[in-house]
Amino acid sequence: MTRTADAAAAPPAAPPAANEADANEADAARSAADAPAAVGAASAAAPADERTGRGRGALRGVVIVAVLAAVLLAVGGVLGLRDTPSPDAPAAAPRPKAPTAALDASIAAAQERLRRLPRDHVTWAALGSAYLEKSRITADPGWYPRAEGALRRSLDVRPAPNAAALTGLGALANARHDFAAARVHAQRALAQNPYSADAYGVLADAETQLGHADAATAAIQRMLDLRPALPALTRASYDLEQRGRTDEAAALMRRALAAAVDPAEIAFCRYQLGELAWNTGDLDAAARHYRAGLAADPDYLPLHQGRSKVAAAQGDLDAALAGYRTVTQRSPTPTYLLEYAELLRAADRPADAAAQLALAEAAGQLFAANGGSDDLTTVALKLALGEPAEALAAAEREWKRRQFAEVADAMAQALHASGRNAEALRFAEKASALGVRNAHFLYHRGAIQAALGRADEARRSLSAALALNPHFSPVEAPAARRTLAML
Repeated sequence: MTRTADAAAAPPAAPPAANEADANEADAARSAADAPAAVGAASAAAPADERTGRGRGALRGVVIVAVLAAVLLAVGGVLGLRDTPSPDAPAAAPRPKAPTAALDASIAAAQERLRRLPRDHVTWAALGSAYLEKSRITADPGWYPRAEGALRRSLDVRPAPNAAALTGLGALANARHDFAAARVHAQRALAQNPYSADAYGVLADAETQLGHADAATAAIQRMLDLRPALPALTRASYDLEQRGRTDEAAALMRRALAAAVDPAEIAFCRYQLGELAWNTGDLDAAARHYRAGLAADPDYLPLHQGRSKVAAAQGDLDAALAGYRTVTQRSPTPTYLLEYAELLRAADRPADAAAQLALAEAAGQLFAANGGSDDLTTVALKLALGEPAEALAAAEREWKRRQFAEVADAMAQALHASGRNAEALRFAEKASALGVRNAHFLYHRGAIQAALGRADEARRSLSAALALNPHFSPVEAPAARRTLAML
């Protein structure tokens, strides 16, 4: 994302329309260019029928999104102010000066071009993908409807062949966790262009999350064959990790790092290497990778999350809390908020933890209001709130959609919390069926085995979890030690 473009001046008048369709497309182009980019502007660049034909229902949806976004921005910036960093705390993530400047410039350039050439399907597809990238960088799902509107406009202008728009819709579906739809979009794109490495990437992500491990591996291999660059290497690394081949996964990530040039790519690779080290309990290596990543790109938030985990593992709870406070203020996603709440629980601050859980629930609602579906996060949230029936209902919904390892683990946790331990154990075993080495999975299986009175098996599972990563969770790791002591 190094392209630049001059800022758009006042929009010129639309070119004379040859017919009504052209007039509508010119109006759509002006709307896409002029719509505010504020958080929660959910319907700004939606297709014309969505903008004009939904009446009060559409307006109500926009209001809900705007309110949820305001809650996250306003409340998220206040909670956690009691956390005071220790002298050795990780430096607060510097406020980025212009982290999306190049992307914003490319968006402005595309909008300007579409004012003049509203039937340019290539630029509509590029604009949709840029909106999706904006959502990823800003952690704001409010960009999803704008991305969908631009991508579908591209398909309206040219239904086929238009692999770029279909690939963009597939990437959007993956972002919304509609992995079945993403798979369909990717397959349609590949039917039109069987040499699209990007479409194979979308397909690989969808197949992975759907639990189709062999299909995912095949898609990744095809992507490597077509373009053995960083996107393919990082997916191949994750695929190996899911099969328990962590040394090979790390080797591929080092290859990806060697090929990385852009600071953001270096930061990404360093974070992935740090996570691989963290997951195997190597705190020193994890810390080195997080630190090296921040040297390349100080604004890459996952690296600050990684450093905060290491600080907690090393016993510096104040530094860890300060780090998570910064991360959640800048990116109030459900995952980060749930991790922050867990750390606050470990610090014996239940009221503050509850406040972060409330924010996580609001973030989930914002995601859903923009077309997303994430019952996996709902399971974690409901378990944290002590609502096992709701957690199990969410887990069952997600399992029907996809049989991925993390969903199997969520089913195991929810069934265990509901007292259905024999069923829970079957799902705990499914979670590790591919061979993934995951301390959380091992702990959950051990807790279930202990509840079933299978003491020897529980000891093996709990000991394996702590041997793999003694610091895997500020709440669950101590619980594993307590359970072991009682067996």
